Amino acid sequence: MVSRIITTELINTIGIFPATAIVGPRQVGKTTLAKRLINILNKEGVYLDLENPRDIAKLTDPVLYFENNEHKLVVLDEIQQMPELFPILRSMIDANRVPGRFLLLGSASPDLIRESSESLAGRIAYKELAPFTVNEVSAGNQKLNTHWLRGGFPDAFLAKTDDISFEWHSNFIKSYISRDLPMLGLNIESRTIYKLWAMVAHMHSNILNMSNLAKSLGVSSTSIKKYLGFLEGAFLIRLLPSYSTNSKKRLIKAPKVFIRDSGVYHQLININGWDELINNPVLGNSWEGYVVEQIVQNAGNKLSFNYYRTQDGAECDLVMIKAGKPVVGIEIKYTSSPKITKSMQESFNDLNTSMNYIVTPNTDDYLIKENIRVCSLAAFLKDYLPEF
Repeated sequence: MVSRIITTELINTIGIFPATAIVGPRQVGKTTLAKRLINILNKEGVYLDLENPRDIAKLTDPVLYFENNEHKLVVLDEIQQMPELFPILRSMIDANRVPGRFLLLGSASPDLIRESSESLAGRIAYKELAPFTVNEVSAGNQKLNTHWLRGGFPDAFLAKTDDISFEWHSNFIKSYISRDLPMLGLNIESRTIYKLWAMVAHMHSNILNMSNLAKSLGVSSTSIKKYLGFLEGAFLIRLLPSYSTNSKKRLIKAPKVFIRDSGVYHQLININGWDELINNPVLGNSWEGYVVEQIVQNAGNKLSFNYYRTQDGAECDLVMIKAGKPVVGIEIKYTSSPKITKSMQESFNDLNTSMNYIVTPNTDDYLIKENIRVCSLAAFLKDYLPEF
């Protein structure tokens, strides 16, 4: 079993808040982790799957059920299926406000489960469970390559062959299109959802062009913004905002867009093996998206992230922000012998970051310039990211 880095943090949170919510995409391991937490905490618990008719029947009178299980950790899986429970959970918590009463699992962001933020404010802590990160599946180039190709969803990463992993992703995408996204409120034709998702995949690691998406799908930019909001709220895409400075330079303001899981991305663009990946023109874009997601998922809550690009061409792939200020600039290169470019140096100067990194798949760790270090992704995650 792969040990999830978030486990200790969740144990602490459950010991503080009456309700803890683990949110993340389907098939990411939320249920497995919740059951493991019950064992670790050595606490009596009950588990209800809100997509199972038998478990739903137990909540015919939810107040009675919760009162009868007042001293247990009640796990409610797929909580977005029954948002009407949130006001009842609030009253139960207020009647007996002790830590660790409810563990909620959801396949949508708090923004898409609006009732939770309205009803449980101050009573609940949210933690996102992402697919396996490269740190969780151990070090080594082969593991990194497999993780990059297949992504971090447990069943896909642990599949016996790349073909099985590719087929898993195909079924995952079909399921989201036919059931999950419509259930969250994205009420458009399945083929339109797929076309949008695939078009976003072809923009992966690039500036989001909302107008092009709208024109291609024959809908308004307002509709595209709404559709992308659902994909983002389901943890399927990442919109990385641009960093704005007070300088007079003309900046690109639109976000960059990424398919969050590299395995899903590769399935959407029909890459089904290592040779297909390393010989594909999208190799650099794929590596950039993969590195961005690994860094963001392994960073602490005190950090936020942007990218930086001017209309004159200065660009930084990832800017680490702490306390509102840029502290690190990161360039992401798929090469073992990176060079400092004029664009790179100009962006680091604009950002005035004290330290900058060029992150590669596998290279020696060295200073290429006084405040610019070349290192592998593994070294950055292990040795440098924790410093911030």
